[in-house]
Amino acid sequence: MPFIELENLPEKEIFPGFTARGIHTGTMSFIYWDVKAGAEVPEHQHLHEQVANVLKGRFELTINGETTILEPGTVAVIPSYAVHSGRAITACELLDVFTPEREDYKF
Repeated sequence: MPFIELENLPEKEIFPGFTARGIHTGTMSFIYWDVKAGAEVPEHQHLHEQVANVLKGRFELTINGETTILEPGTVAVIPSYAVHSGRAITACELLDVFTPEREDYKF
């Protein structure tokens, strides 16, 4: 299916306040998040490389002990196995791209 309407994809709350919709290509996962203000993703790491984009709002992201505020137009690259965590300063819309695919985000 070459064209996808995001609103038609199933959604699931992955962390409290983080609701995801995913597109999986066979080599990458594109995860679109709706995040409630104040919601936090705990410190974690995974084998996937991740590129984090803020589409709307402000999001505080910490990667390997370095913290910054992401806003639309700022992108973070999270290497494989880097320890990271985050917090929505405002309600946010985010897009995370992972490689390889996130099997755990297929629903």
